[in-house]
Amino acid sequence: MKTIGIICEYNPFHNGHLYHINKVKEMYADSIIILCLNGYFLERGDISIISKENKAKIALDYGVDIVVELPLYYGVQSSDYFAEAAITILDAMGTDVLIFGSESNDIKYLESIVDKQNDIQLDSINNNLNYPAKLQQALKEDKISSNDLLGISYIKSIKKINSDIEPITIKRTNDFLDTESNNSIISAQNIRGKIKEGINIDKYVPKEIPSMIVNINEDILYKMLTCKVLTDCHLDEYLDVVEGLENKLRKEIIKYNNLNDLVLAIKSKRYTYTKIKRMIMHILLGIRKNEDISLS
Repeated sequence: MKTIGIICEYNPFHNGHLYHINKVKEMYADSIIILCLNGYFLERGDISIISKENKAKIALDYGVDIVVELPLYYGVQSSDYFAEAAITILDAMGTDVLIFGSESNDIKYLESIVDKQNDIQLDSINNNLNYPAKLQQALKEDKISSNDLLGISYIKSIKKINSDIEPITIKRTNDFLDTESNNSIISAQNIRGKIKEGINIDKYVPKEIPSMIVNINEDILYKMLTCKVLTDCHLDEYLDVVEGLENKLRKEIIKYNNLNDLVLAIKSKRYTYTKIKRMIMHILLGIRKNEDISLS
């Protein structure tokens, strides 16, 4: 009997996630499936539109055997830290195989990138570029898609902690950044966009999901952030607040009344939209630099 690991955020759980679970059950009929699940606050600096309790319930209802929560501190980190924490947890639970979605669906290709990455120094690449752009430039690769980047982090983490977990991919049927598709399986980002536009999502998710979705009051969220930024004299102590970004944040926050416009005003070639959102979430959650938080 194999123990199969899945790492997910389910924001929201949709037909693609159900396909993932069913594919695992098809590939390994006699197996135990462990889900390492991110909770309320997510890797890209978002807040989950489904509670972690409901996400766990729906996963168990659709065939996952065990659900473990990825700790908050790691759940709102960049992909390498996010992946290492999740892999460490799955490894400790005796996971044999990790199965994740991939646009390329080529595990050898992803492993080759990890091997190449070990031979280069990204710090020597143009410091005005963000991490994905640096990686692509250093490896002389075309654009590496979102889930392939995360897959690279999974493989790198498996090697780093010397785990025996075997990484296996299944082909993603959509791209994370695709917001136009209307197939029955579309990305979570596409679904969230349709929810904001008031478009019915029944076609894209299991029947239980629409009633589980909660509205994130972004006006209140922005007011909370504004209060924090304008009253906290030590913003530079929070994780990802670097190189004077606290001053930029204080300057820009009074010009706007919503999070999206604020993030767009701060982002740059070096600091992506996602990195800025993650930084803001660290400030709101009080996650500071150099906190002694270990999974060992």
